[in-house]
Amino acid sequence: MYLLGEQPAYADQLINRLQGIPAQLLAGLAPCGEPIRLERTEDLDAELPANQLFLIENGLLHALVDERPLFYLQEGDLVGLRRDTDLPRCRYSSEEPLCLIPYSRSDVFQHIYANEQRQELFLSYLIGHTALLADALAHLKQPDIRPSTGFRHFAAGDQLIQQGDDAEHVFIIIDGHAEAFVDGQKVGDVQKDEIFGAMAVFTREKRSASVIASEPCTVMVIPKDQFLGLMQSNPRIAHSLIESMARRIDLLNKEVTQLRQNSES
Repeated sequence: MYLLGEQPAYADQLINRLQGIPAQLLAGLAPCGEPIRLERTEDLDAELPANQLFLIENGLLHALVDERPLFYLQEGDLVGLRRDTDLPRCRYSSEEPLCLIPYSRSDVFQHIYANEQRQELFLSYLIGHTALLADALAHLKQPDIRPSTGFRHFAAGDQLIQQGDDAEHVFIIIDGHAEAFVDGQKVGDVQKDEIFGAMAVFTREKRSASVIASEPCTVMVIPKDQFLGLMQSNPRIAHSLIESMARRIDLLNKEVTQLRQNSES
């Protein structure tokens, strides 16, 4: 996806990262049919099955919301995620030849949810697009959002998050350091300025890990509804969350590699 008009400073790097994600998500999953080729289209959704997602192999799609051009999709982008939602209708058109690779919508989501790394990639993809669109909105209108955040102080050994609890808040460590545990085993560190607790807010599931202060901490506590609204209006929040997730995925990959090396030696 690429926005029309002035781009934020981080956009090129983020867009390049996002372009490669759909191919990674679909790796190992077979298309559900032959490539679909169109010479041009005024309304792509009207010409395609509703139960499929499509990877753009060639061509350029212009996206219009309320008949206003907002962004365009290009090679490597995924089309069809907005279907069956209550979002404002987005019309895709193209005046040049298109080649789309079809995938079963249900098979794609089963494929993604079957693997934790693909889940993280999919979330990064969605958040990245949200950040780009939120930045475009911020240039049009500066909303007056004052989330009812609060600050809490924790001593070393205090529990910030309990595994299995409902996810009602998102947290940012303003000062200090904490550690994450799953079933009593340490799985990572939470550094200063890092956003944590957001994953369960997005998935609407119970907390997957406990977080315990390893030293005195000052933590910003943001109600989940306020956080989601803040993320839409402030792309820096979304960008910071993506970077945090990317660091965790990188650490997980290193740990998996180390475990394989140890098992082989």
